[in-house]
Amino acid sequence: MASLSIRNVRKVYPNGAEILKGIDLEIEDGQFLILVGGSGCGKSTLLNMIAGLETISEGQILIGDRVVNNIPPKSRDIAMVFQSYALYPTMSVRENISFGLGIRKVPKDEQDKIVNRVAETLQMTHLLDRKPAMLSGGQRQRVAMGRAIARDPSLFLFDEPLSNLDAKLRVEMRAEIKLLHQRLGATIVYVTHDQIEAMTLGDKIAVMRDGVVQQFGSPQEIYDRPDNLYVAGFIGSPSMNFLRGKLVQDGARAAFALEHGGQTTLLPVPGDATILQKHQNRDIILGIRPEHVTDAESARRAATSDGYHPTEVDCLVEMTEPTGPDTLVFAWFNGIRATCRTHPRAAANPGQHTRLAFDLSKAVFFDPATEQRIDLSL
Repeated sequence: MASLSIRNVRKVYPNGAEILKGIDLEIEDGQFLILVGGSGCGKSTLLNMIAGLETISEGQILIGDRVVNNIPPKSRDIAMVFQSYALYPTMSVRENISFGLGIRKVPKDEQDKIVNRVAETLQMTHLLDRKPAMLSGGQRQRVAMGRAIARDPSLFLFDEPLSNLDAKLRVEMRAEIKLLHQRLGATIVYVTHDQIEAMTLGDKIAVMRDGVVQQFGSPQEIYDRPDNLYVAGFIGSPSMNFLRGKLVQDGARAAFALEHGGQTTLLPVPGDATILQKHQNRDIILGIRPEHVTDAESARRAATSDGYHPTEVDCLVEMTEPTGPDTLVFAWFNGIRATCRTHPRAAANPGQHTRLAFDLSKAVFFDPATEQRIDLSL
């Protein structure tokens, strides 16, 4: 396996369209990198440049310690798994997996050993003599992965490999890919638009927008401390709530003040009020995850001993979505809509009032002008 370095990489087409605007990423040997973002953000273009399928306008890509800018795809020691499987329909699974080995003139007995090892790794030994038309979508994707594994490359590239599968198969194949990474210790770059895939699979995530990496870090770091409003809204399902208001002094503590229709609701902000003083009386956006807005009863049970208690607010329920372990509640307070996670037994019906608890110990704040996160610890 090998590390991957992407240094100030740009892509500009002859018509002047700038697709990538200076990408810098460093991936260690054996890490799993997710490139995630909406359509047109440049993630697939970047993957194709790593593969050698697109030229680089500026910058460098290194696989291991070798600059590969001008090296053809076949010489980069990579293997790519496509969204469309790209299997040969007239060949058996065994022949599809061994096809690249034959091209490289690997001896036949060695080919058989490799195919059997790969089939055992992916639990598809019983499929080796079938043609692709006899396989399910998940099985075909497993064959495509097997063909890549058989090459024993330095770097695996996955281009939205699960987007053609149904919801149940996507969950199953996510687990397969994660287990595969654990078994092989492989270096993987994986493109997806699905933030759940990004959170569950990656060691590192690069969230992209308009050809720029908005944030690069571990899944938990990006979830807990998003750098800006775009990342905060893109990562997380349901997405983060954004509430506009001001930081104010409320006695000896700071509070987030929500004003609407002549009403003001104060949500106390835990922490040192003196540290927050420079941010007081200025417009600010509060970001809070749905799981940190919950029913009052659950919040009371979970209350910590550090003196901070979530603030309970009377809300009007607009809609509920039972998910099994919890219920999503879409509610209004002070004319503001929020998405909340509650215990199923505590979820009120649409049109009813309920008390919801806002836990600001887990909240983040953003500057409405720059849309960047404000570090209130400074």
